[in-house]
Amino acid sequence: MDTPGSFDEKEFRRLVRRKTMKSFFLFFIFIALLYAGYSWLIAQPKDDKALRPFRNILNANGSVFARSFSSDNKAPEYSKKAATPRVRVNGDAGMTSELDQAKWKLKLVRNSGSSLILSDTILISLDELKAMPKTEVVFNFKCIEGWSQVTWWGGVRFSDFAKKYRAGTKSGAAPDEKNKQEDIYRYAGLETPDKEYYVGIDMPSMFQSQTILCYEMNGKPLPENQGAPLRLIIPVKYGIKHLKRIGTIFFSDDPPPDYWAKRGYDYFAGL
Repeated sequence: MDTPGSFDEKEFRRLVRRKTMKSFFLFFIFIALLYAGYSWLIAQPKDDKALRPFRNILNANGSVFARSFSSDNKAPEYSKKAATPRVRVNGDAGMTSELDQAKWKLKLVRNSGSSLILSDTILISLDELKAMPKTEVVFNFKCIEGWSQVTWWGGVRFSDFAKKYRAGTKSGAAPDEKNKQEDIYRYAGLETPDKEYYVGIDMPSMFQSQTILCYEMNGKPLPENQGAPLRLIIPVKYGIKHLKRIGTIFFSDDPPPDYWAKRGYDYFAGL
């Protein structure tokens, strides 16, 4: 007869066996659910190279960031002495073909509409851009791969450029605080001359005061491997949006094609 507090080995073994069977049962249920979820996921259609559930999550994240973004917010800036003298070169998409920089001109499509049919297109030389007031920005350039550098760039503030050339509005008026929201295109599209690299960027980020059409690095002409004669510097975005060797700028209410978004990355790519 058991006495109070005595050890019942049979009861103990029974409890251990029951808990073990329950644990194995729950484990196999978990594995089955995991397999079913994985099978469902890989069977989903893709939006470009991203599975649709992942793309929906990326789009939702981008929408949250876009709603909270303000053109008045600035990326932290640094002194020129803090800028690295050896700016990292990362990627050459859109720059492998030959380009005669002496003959290069920026193609600005001011009123393309959602169909992206070229209309009201003007060509702008580098000298014309350099004749405008120069803006310099020293900021921490961040790559989506995880590295960053403090870098120094110079060029034309995009908002100044847009006002001078009456770009970014459907009416053709110079964009300023007087424009009605529906008159401003929602996106800018930029692409290299060979159309091998291209980005789509929301207009509030383009109009942010640190966004420049850049032709200088570290106080000197922009090197070829950094996108000469003209590249985009947009400190509120990751490096994948800083398109090198700009050939064409156009505007649209629909999101323009984006090189890395098509490869499964976040379209907004904001910091």
